[in-house]
Amino acid sequence: MWILWWIIVGLIAGWITGKLMKGSGYGALMDIVVGIVGALVGGFIMRAAGFAGSGGMIYTIIVAVIGAVILTLLIRLITGRRTA
Repeated sequence: MWILWWIIVGLIAGWITGKLMKGSGYGALMDIVVGIVGALVGGFIMRAAGFAGSGGMIYTIIVAVIGAVILTLLIRLITGRRTA
């Protein structure tokens, strides 16, 4: 059941990140992957900043979006891909 939770959060976070970041997205599957990895990155950042790891679905999605935005910025810096 938790895998389904990660996929749903990743899908939502990837979609929101695609809307926040200008330019083309990475496709549905990669948006999910970016959202899931972004959730891990965001969770690490929030724990390092001293925030608790609980708060429900909205908190989880917000943290995942923050991580996915940071991850997308890093991907664009590495690949040299700019906004369209």
